[in-house]
Amino acid sequence: MKILMATMGLDIGGAETHIVELAKELKHRGHDIVIVSNGGVYVPEAEAAGIRHYTAPLHQRSAAAMNRARRILGQVIAQERPDVVHAHARIPAFLCGMLRHRYHFSFVTSCHGVYQVSGALKLLSNWGERTLAVSEDIRDYLTEQYGIPADRITLTINGIDTDKFSPETQGDAIRTELGLGDAPVVGHVSRLDREPSHTARQLIVLAPRLSEKFPGVRIVITGGGDSFAELSARAAEVNEAMGRACLVLTGPRTDINRLVAACDLFVGVSRSALEAMAAGKPAVLSGAQGHTGLFVPELLEKAVDTNFCCRTDPVSTEDQLFQAVASALALSSEQKKELGLYGRQVVRERYSVSRMADDALSVYAKVRRKKYRVVMSGYYGFGNAGDDAILDSIQQAIRSASDEVSVTVLSNDPEQTKKQYGLDAIPRFRVLRVFSALRRGDVLLSGGGSLLQDTTSTRSLLYYLSVIRCAQWLRKPVMLYANGIGPVRKPANRRRVRQVVERAALVTLRDHASAMELKQMGITRPAVVTADPVFHLEPAGRERSLELLKTAGLPAGKPFVAVSVRDWHNVDNFYTQLASLCDHLRNRHGLEVLFLLMQPQRDRQATARVLSQMEEPACVLDIPCTPRELMGVLGQARLCLAMRLHTLIFAARMAVPSMGLVYDPKVASYLEELDLPAAGNVEAFDAAGAIRRADALMGDYDAVLARLREKSAQLSETAKENERLLLELLERTKP
Repeated sequence: MKILMATMGLDIGGAETHIVELAKELKHRGHDIVIVSNGGVYVPEAEAAGIRHYTAPLHQRSAAAMNRARRILGQVIAQERPDVVHAHARIPAFLCGMLRHRYHFSFVTSCHGVYQVSGALKLLSNWGERTLAVSEDIRDYLTEQYGIPADRITLTINGIDTDKFSPETQGDAIRTELGLGDAPVVGHVSRLDREPSHTARQLIVLAPRLSEKFPGVRIVITGGGDSFAELSARAAEVNEAMGRACLVLTGPRTDINRLVAACDLFVGVSRSALEAMAAGKPAVLSGAQGHTGLFVPELLEKAVDTNFCCRTDPVSTEDQLFQAVASALALSSEQKKELGLYGRQVVRERYSVSRMADDALSVYAKVRRKKYRVVMSGYYGFGNAGDDAILDSIQQAIRSASDEVSVTVLSNDPEQTKKQYGLDAIPRFRVLRVFSALRRGDVLLSGGGSLLQDTTSTRSLLYYLSVIRCAQWLRKPVMLYANGIGPVRKPANRRRVRQVVERAALVTLRDHASAMELKQMGITRPAVVTADPVFHLEPAGRERSLELLKTAGLPAGKPFVAVSVRDWHNVDNFYTQLASLCDHLRNRHGLEVLFLLMQPQRDRQATARVLSQMEEPACVLDIPCTPRELMGVLGQARLCLAMRLHTLIFAARMAVPSMGLVYDPKVASYLEELDLPAAGNVEAFDAAGAIRRADALMGDYDAVLARLREKSAQLSETAKENERLLLELLERTKP
């Protein structure tokens, strides 16, 4: 990928070093990296690694500077055309967010610290499509202060190059350069602006007291910033009063690893502290946001929680910092070595550059614009387990077939769809947003499921046809994906379906009855009979399935029949007749009865009506379940008795013999496809006839099971054709 990183500057600082190390590691892995910033001491190091740098005033809030920076950023983005733009501070993120509307790039941000929250500053905050947070408390801050959903935030680390920062690195040359001699040396690295320089100021004040307790001690402070001149002058005054050069302010430098190697003890926070620890140096954790003290094993989880920034502790007083530094310097050589080795172990296990790069790449993969864009139209976001299973199985199959296909779903509940499946989703009835998604997409995928039918309502049919017509008007290819067609009864609706299907670029059907329905409508274009996509959806594991059965109150180890019933019109006597069948299955065949709610809001009342007519006890699984969980539960059943088509498909996928309760021709045709019996038609249901057919199935159970296993395996293989044909269509459409 080509990745553009935008940040305020590349001078000394934890965030700046993070960016440079991340950029170098990504470059090492073969990615093309571009950085835009105001420049700084790390620019030569980045350029030496083959990273291009562009200069823009991204560090200033003035309107003139931000306008100039926006113009430069836009020119760079237009020229470089990055796959991903990664902003590392609020001003760059705000400007990139503005430019994204014009250049349509994938946009990621990193949050390296907490910021003041106010009305004006919130307007300068844009957290992109996904956000990386360098600690748990920063993640919580983003959620609480900015309302960013937790699933859009990825925890990462300040990755440290443990080869560069190593006990093997020698500090003799630095000691000679700075005239440190053999004295004990306390090191500190930070950006020396007014707020971040809190610890540096305290070390300058404490120099005489530390020198009195540890004669000859030297304090080396590295970094540049707005307060550098002031602090240098103050240090010179203290040195003059002491009569020797106790304090050394080096200014900004990039050879931090060599400076750290010259120290005996490090005082600081965040990345600088981790670098010192990687070099095997004891570290006193103290900074502008808090003071934790000498890092020891007991403080590990506390330090990790704030990314070694001490935000959960108050800032140090001069006495606190003096006591911490003095206690650390007083440790024996062996104790210092032991702490140093422990610190290095922590860094190697938890803060590697490799893991930092992995975190970033995982987020880039989630937002990166893929080669192909597919828009999915179906009965999604209504809480129907069957249609949700279709969505889950299609997106899973597409991802398995190619990582170059992005999917946008037209959903009744976009937020739930995003949360449950990690897919981009938009409201299915927001006309302008649907139009925009189709315009940007490469293919409209309509289905699966029974979308083209007027049994439910003509209004439903017209909705799906309208989406298809819009795509065709935009000259976008349309694939009818594993559709179940019909019944379409009204002549006007049959004409509408014929006109749309004839113009489709590709049609795959889930059963032969659907192919016959198209033929009877006079449709001449070829269609491929594949299989329902649910046949390659993986179920929940056995352990989770047994846990759900226990929750439903089913006796452990008992064989059971899974029953799925839904609301329907003109079927009052059906519920009483079905109750008799359920009682018979328990009395005659020893099957416990478990009701499953595939679409709870529509199945719960119908289930209650059957239960109220039963003489035998029964259980209901009435807790929120994913399609995979329902499929896993069905896989534990001995028999399935289902009115809903996708309950039958779930059971077939799990090779569980079934009987269908026919309320729609699609159920009858699918039972025929699977060579399974129907219990009867719900509008004229006869319990006695259903019982005879159930007894016949149970009497021939092993043969039925063997045929179903063979058929299920065939359909699982055939279902893969849907993705192969989709990829061929995408390649033809967008070579």
